[in-house]
Amino acid sequence: MEQKIWTVEKECRLDEFLRRELPLLFPEKDVSNSKVRRLIVAGSIYVNGRQCRIPAFYLFPKSKVCAEIEEDRFFFEKQPEDIDFVLTEQDVLFEDESIIVANKPAFLPTEGTIVESRKSMHSCVIEYLWKKNPSLRNPPYVGIMHRLDRETSGVLLFTKTRQVNKAVSDMFQNHSAVKTYRAVACQGGIACRHPVAMNINGQKQFVIENFIGRVSAKSAKCRIGVLPESKGGQYAKTEFELLGEKNGLFYFNCRLFTGRTHQIRVHLSRAGYPLLGDELYGGESYDRIMLHAMSLEFPHPVTGKLMKVEAPLPEGFDL
Repeated sequence: MEQKIWTVEKECRLDEFLRRELPLLFPEKDVSNSKVRRLIVAGSIYVNGRQCRIPAFYLFPKSKVCAEIEEDRFFFEKQPEDIDFVLTEQDVLFEDESIIVANKPAFLPTEGTIVESRKSMHSCVIEYLWKKNPSLRNPPYVGIMHRLDRETSGVLLFTKTRQVNKAVSDMFQNHSAVKTYRAVACQGGIACRHPVAMNINGQKQFVIENFIGRVSAKSAKCRIGVLPESKGGQYAKTEFELLGEKNGLFYFNCRLFTGRTHQIRVHLSRAGYPLLGDELYGGESYDRIMLHAMSLEFPHPVTGKLMKVEAPLPEGFDL
């Protein structure tokens, strides 16, 4: 999330001001009028500390305008490979009064973006629950507690009541929720800044722990890389088990101890095993990034009972 603050010099409308200033912030991007309008309506703009969703809002000299921009979302345009997904009972891995755990397909984002027409797993869960209880006047509550990348499939947990949000959030923060992924990788170079491959000496089991963070200056080849803590890097730890090799591909189980952005992708790339399909981090081109959230173990937020929910392996992930 990038934050930019301006001081207004001349009277003008908010949308006019942003149409002038945002292209200067992103000189190599196409900042269209529709993107500016969506950014305002989505609630990402603050005027003098107060959220403003009115494109025609009038600005006066010395006003402070703050924009909170997540670049990937802001510049996203619907792509042909986005899927039109409808959640059904067979996609629900577990559900009770407090939580629902579903199997997210690839090519579906976890949550919505400023493109209102774009589907997400979150919107699909809301639609599913509303169809189960059509007497509700308003959409049912669905809380987002963790996320999967758009091309990553597998186990995704949502809350159904606000009362359990803290307990679920805490279990992800204190790592009592354990995520295990299946990854299919190739061998190759590292497409990241600081491209120093780790020597794992053919080990079947190994742990990678370091500090990672956003390194995506305009000249960088990837978005997340190894950064010292003093430069904003966050501690990241992953345990890997090499299950075997088939047709030049390597199959791993990956256990997350932390949940940083692109953590498995970065760690496997540094080990010399970039994910198949993950060209951003040095992998070979493929139909998708071959990463699947295979299981989630967690204490139930109400009963405390230890649970394990598993999502079946999609085609191509089984050794």
